[in-house]
Amino acid sequence: MSKHSPADYLAYVDQVWTGRANLGPQVFGDFADLGLVELGPRTAFFPRFANVAAFDTGEGLVLVDTGEFRTAEELVGAVRAWRPDSDVRQVVYTHGHVDHVFGAFHLDADAAARGAERPEVLAHEAVAARFDRYTETAGYNAWINRRQFQAPDIEWPTRYRYPDTTYRTRHSLRSGGLDFELVHAKGETDDATYVWVPELRTLCTGDLFIWNAPNAGNPQKVQRFPVEWARALREMQALGAELLLPGHGVPIVGAERVASALGDTAELLESLCSQTLALMNAGARLDEVLQQVVVPAELLERPFLHPAYDEPEFVIRNVWRLYGGWYDQNPAHLKPAAEAALAAEFARAAGGAQALADRALALLAEGELRLACHLAETAALAAPEDRAIAGTRAEVYTRRAEQESSTMARGVFGWAAAESRVQASGRTIHEALALTGDGRRAASGVIAVGHLAGDDTRRAPEGGAA
Repeated sequence: MSKHSPADYLAYVDQVWTGRANLGPQVFGDFADLGLVELGPRTAFFPRFANVAAFDTGEGLVLVDTGEFRTAEELVGAVRAWRPDSDVRQVVYTHGHVDHVFGAFHLDADAAARGAERPEVLAHEAVAARFDRYTETAGYNAWINRRQFQAPDIEWPTRYRYPDTTYRTRHSLRSGGLDFELVHAKGETDDATYVWVPELRTLCTGDLFIWNAPNAGNPQKVQRFPVEWARALREMQALGAELLLPGHGVPIVGAERVASALGDTAELLESLCSQTLALMNAGARLDEVLQQVVVPAELLERPFLHPAYDEPEFVIRNVWRLYGGWYDQNPAHLKPAAEAALAAEFARAAGGAQALADRALALLAEGELRLACHLAETAALAAPEDRAIAGTRAEVYTRRAEQESSTMARGVFGWAAAESRVQASGRTIHEALALTGDGRRAASGVIAVGHLAGDDTRRAPEGGAA
């Protein structure tokens, strides 16, 4: 027997909007017992780490996204329970990230088992190129996701369910009495699609809205498109949707709330982009841009704009990369010396690598974490075999990770600390990661998206992120 009712879920959705609850119950699958939650006569929602929207057109089912591999069997069961006599006719990928497309294989298998045709998969034309790139860079993607999520056993997939039908700018799908307008947008990805169902006043945003500050920076991954993303948010805002079904996080119910969520998210990106471009046009270096852009703090206070996954500083860097390339305008960085050689020179000037490490600890005690990281990293590069200095580096990066709110920063700093613990103590990477809370959660299957209010870490969410 289900322990929740759809009314319970809608009450929780309202609490998240007003800031009285966090995303923990959604991310951790507390409402999984509901299967597909019916939000209207023809609309249902699979509320997990990576969401799925389902529509009954009267001539079959249309799904927007398919979730990730750990929830794939549950999704098939939920669809069958919701509409036992209906086939899934079409699936729309909102983009090609692995946590949105890996239920498709199970939907195909279910159709075959029931003697039905496999669903037609629709997506933007760039999705296929993404899958090709993922196959070519599987090793690299494994490493950056291990680091980002502090999960050393991640292996990147090389087999994908490619779309059957692709489009370039817009595509209209009509099934039964419903129209599905597929619109291409650039944002977190170059292959994004949002889906507008006018008869139901329902908007499926994919990862163009994720209940976090937009993932428009992500330092380890390919180019994001914050200017185009803001434009797409404004386009979606103009539709007048009354129900927003996001790629991550809870639905937003009510036209006023939907407009506010989309508009405030666009405003955040617009502010970061316009300030960055103005400074670039004035001839500023990247370092000056990073110091001078003023992040709209009042927007980050919104429950749906907390910088818990990505963060504004990284978005600024991505605007620079989009318009200015990789050169930061510091001439010494154009053709730099090897990092280890430069570190050795700094160590000589300072009186040895240990002097740098000692100063790093002093800065750490003073709360100057950014400077402490520079000196600890320089000391470790200058004396790569020194276990004591490795211990200092581990201490500095552990503290840095603890002070960060975003998954991106916590992952990089936490992994760096673990690497140095391996060197300093002879532990394995698994043992080193397990010394921190983030590492223990990752080892048990948790792939977290930053800090949740209240730090809800009871158990693992059922998926990953791209």
